[in-house]
Amino acid sequence: MKDFATSSSPDVQRQLDRLGALSVPDGRLGLATIRALLARLGDPHLRLPPAFHVAGTNGKGSTCAFLRAMLEADGKRVHVTTSPHLVRYNERIRVAGELISDARLAALLAEVLDAGEDLDPSFFEVTIAAAFLEFARVPADACVIEVGLGGRFDATNVVDRPAACGIASLGIDHERFLLAPEAGTPAEPLSRIAFEKAGIVKPGRPLVTLAYPEGPRLEIERAALAAGAPLTMRGDAWGAEVTESGLHYRDERGELALPFPALPGLHQAENAALAVAMLRHQDFIAVSPGAIAEGIRKAHWPARLQRLAPGPLTGGREVWLDGGHNADAGAMLARHFAGRRVHLVIGMLANKNPAALIRPMRDSLASVVAVPVPAHEHHPAATFGGGEAPDVPRALAALPADGLPVLIAGSLYLAGEVLRLNGELPG
Repeated sequence: MKDFATSSSPDVQRQLDRLGALSVPDGRLGLATIRALLARLGDPHLRLPPAFHVAGTNGKGSTCAFLRAMLEADGKRVHVTTSPHLVRYNERIRVAGELISDARLAALLAEVLDAGEDLDPSFFEVTIAAAFLEFARVPADACVIEVGLGGRFDATNVVDRPAACGIASLGIDHERFLLAPEAGTPAEPLSRIAFEKAGIVKPGRPLVTLAYPEGPRLEIERAALAAGAPLTMRGDAWGAEVTESGLHYRDERGELALPFPALPGLHQAENAALAVAMLRHQDFIAVSPGAIAEGIRKAHWPARLQRLAPGPLTGGREVWLDGGHNADAGAMLARHFAGRRVHLVIGMLANKNPAALIRPMRDSLASVVAVPVPAHEHHPAATFGGGEAPDVPRALAALPADGLPVLIAGSLYLAGEVLRLNGELPG
């Protein structure tokens, strides 16, 4: 599956065309290619500001958004790299608080692609090399780095001395890559996922995590012990609860009374708490309790249970957008809409489980309409057992005017198209 990207800038588009033409031998694993590419660029990953490296099946992007918001609320300049982009490739590289400009992006991609022309790097490897090259050149106080896929073999895992590593929630996703048979790895699926995510651990650097079932927990504990990394797991070293007044956080340094996250959904309190724990269990950057609270209030992460604004696509209807596509995302959406009826407009890549959202949400579904995921192989309408429409605008137009909310979900690629159509470009 290629990660498509387009740009209104001809200079950027020329480089994106080169990027889109890259191919990677199926099943290639390891960090040798990204290390070779970075070496040709002067090893910029060794000159980054203090980095916060976050893995997880769900919630890692939101955790990164909370980290960025908290650091910036304390007056820090922050570099951020996340994936995938929703509307513009520029979203993947945020330099000292601003999305990278088209002019800078075109020159940067050309430099990296030229340097690695004979290495056959992947789309993501080039992206990470470009991000790290720019981050090493532009002064900042911190980096926030989201793992792309897995952890152990992810291109971001060349960061060797992060301020802290974090692992968000664990679930079954990307089975073809993360559950591929390999000697010496756990047989139980969720433990194997934990094994892959814990691959980001670094010697002597804190590993901050949520709480997990016994099998995954043991894998994370083993990884931390083998690396000599201090392990800070929820329930052991820190805790957090949602109360009537907000988020109550505690650790060995004391307690914090924090506000409810601006991001909707109870799961976001867990992601916010993980970000707080990561900041409080590292020694590189001080962030005040006031900035932590302000960051929780201000953090924004598009297409994650986002209520869309009135616009060309939504009109005045209550429309929610979520890019979730696995069982954990389905469970989260079911909790959010529990007790309500909702029309589901769904588009899902062909390599995803079509029951992941439908099954947990079945008691809340007033209707299901399947739409294509633009430019990607996707499940046909018959897979979901509902109606179909050729695109999201016509799916919304065909829904009854019954006052029920609408949820558009199933794919971040579909979510990006929805944001574009409604004029809500991530900034």
